[in-house]
Amino acid sequence: MKVDVLLGLQWGDEGKGKITDVLTPGYDIIARFQGGPNAGHTLEFNGLKHVLHTIPSGIFHPEKKNIIGNGVIIDPCILAREIGSLRKLDVEPARNLFISKRAHLILPTHRLLDQLMEAAKGNSKIGSTLKGIGPAYTDKVARQGLRIGDMDATDFRERYNRVKEEHFRLIHSYLNGAAIPQIESRSFEDYENSWFKGLDYISDITRIDSEIFLNNSLKHGLKVLAEGAQGSMLDIDFGTYPFVTSSNTIIAGVCSGLGVPPKSIGRVYGVFKAYCTRVGSGPFPTELFDETGEKLRRIGNEFGATTGRPRRCGWIDLPALHYAVMLSGVTDLVMMKSDVLDDFEKVGVCTHYRIGDKNVELPEYETLSQQIEPVLALLNGWKTSLTGAKDWFDLPGQFREYISYIEKSLELPVSVISLGPGRDQTIVRSI
Repeated sequence: MKVDVLLGLQWGDEGKGKITDVLTPGYDIIARFQGGPNAGHTLEFNGLKHVLHTIPSGIFHPEKKNIIGNGVIIDPCILAREIGSLRKLDVEPARNLFISKRAHLILPTHRLLDQLMEAAKGNSKIGSTLKGIGPAYTDKVARQGLRIGDMDATDFRERYNRVKEEHFRLIHSYLNGAAIPQIESRSFEDYENSWFKGLDYISDITRIDSEIFLNNSLKHGLKVLAEGAQGSMLDIDFGTYPFVTSSNTIIAGVCSGLGVPPKSIGRVYGVFKAYCTRVGSGPFPTELFDETGEKLRRIGNEFGATTGRPRRCGWIDLPALHYAVMLSGVTDLVMMKSDVLDDFEKVGVCTHYRIGDKNVELPEYETLSQQIEPVLALLNGWKTSLTGAKDWFDLPGQFREYISYIEKSLELPVSVISLGPGRDQTIVRSI
């Protein structure tokens, strides 16, 4: 069997959580392969709205196994709250959730460092979620991180304290005598105590060698769906650097983040919104600063599921989508939040960029550091509600033309169309 992959093609917040939940019945295992609690995957069904940060979006299907892979970084406080919230809904993660022993831990001092490093950047802030993501990945690469598999080590506290002391040397250099900032409105000591309690709380979740588990599962014919976090344009190598996340959000991250070989990759679902959004700083060629952008934000309820921050909004960006599709070998497109555009007379599509007198088809290295003029095609809107449509032929003609325009441009089929937040508000054309 193969590992099918679900990726975001934009700057995150594309709706990956919902589509993972929709696709889960066709798989045996759902696995997260990168990122951490900076993710916010929102699921809505049966009148329930729930946001997942670390746990895979297949958790509401008790017969499916959910794996937090080695490429994910874990904050025990946040994961403990997440598990506690699920238990209040009579969902028991201890039955079908597994954590890689090789997954790294986000320490309380990582969160302090994240706050201080971001503040020190001043006007050059990257828009960090301040969850300790960057410093945790830094320690992973620097080979001084602590991992889930270390939890049971007899000298775990000593290892923790050594890393903590090293971090505090850095922290004091940033503070220059100032008081240590709080974490989530708590003193460092209070948060640290909660961190250790969180570590105890998650200890009943089965810890596995996920790379062995997954490869054996594939060998025995089980179907695996890898669920990405963030978006392709936030990839540490190929995104809009330095305004990116700290992990590989494209297809390459699946192999390193789960321990599966490239030959095991199957279909690649690329998820994108019918328009574009971005949270935090960084290039955003199609951003709208007018009433249209505000209308997109209002109708789309574009506020971060993790941070609550208002998202920047703009028209769909085909050059960026072309680039993301190329990097990950996308086989199927998934369009989200189509219904947000129901009330627009015209819908904009960025076909290419103009820099000076030059047309640019893809976001090359130099492109995003220059003044970009997005070249737009304005298509007719459909001016009718998509709610209630059950198949392709229920959809209004102008909307189908919009889909066809994107398919022709990207040379890929739009296999899944989301018409709202609920599971049943989804048209699956071909899977």
